[in-house]
Amino acid sequence: MIGTGGTGDGCASPYAESPARLVALSDGIYAIAMTLLVLDVSVPEGLDAAAFRYEMGQVWPKLGAYALSFAVLGAFWRDQRQILHQVRRADVLTVRLTLASLGAAALLPFPTALLSEYGGEQPLAVSSYVATIAVISLLHLALFTSIWRRAGLQARPIPDRLGWTTVTEQGAVAVLCGASVVIAFAVSPRVALGTWLLSLPLKHAIRWRSRTRRASGTA
Repeated sequence: MIGTGGTGDGCASPYAESPARLVALSDGIYAIAMTLLVLDVSVPEGLDAAAFRYEMGQVWPKLGAYALSFAVLGAFWRDQRQILHQVRRADVLTVRLTLASLGAAALLPFPTALLSEYGGEQPLAVSSYVATIAVISLLHLALFTSIWRRAGLQARPIPDRLGWTTVTEQGAVAVLCGASVVIAFAVSPRVALGTWLLSLPLKHAIRWRSRTRRASGTA
């Protein structure tokens, strides 16, 4: 059980010496979640040729949802590792936010299954999917901000430019997810999913702009 100390820099926690356990736990949970995604992709046994061809046609939406969620979880895993590598020692708040984000990530296979079955027709399927992604983004935002604003936890000083880039990335994803939930019910699930997909190039554009400005020496 996690210690009940405060969340300040002087907190006593079983993880206070190093974030290595959190990194290992993160790797394990993301690996399991990414593996669970493929369990929804299957074809019934004992089919004749015509039924087999039909069922194979039904597999494509599941493969698409699998590939999408695999990429999403891979990106979140990378983000979480990058955040935790900024940590010299983890306090109770760091542990709790990390566990919360891992819990949300482990849940993603469920809305992925809903998306593959009902994504084009049911607003709740799309909204459940993007809402889960929004929760992960917001928890990553909270985790990074809690580290960025407390120098005593940092393995090395976090430059403000990196801080604001990370905050902008995660915030933009969460905002687009929130907009997608509204669009799923007000317009259509397909339009909502397309709106959320804009977060992928937007996130890369934010990072590219940050790298370009850093290379040019622009403040």
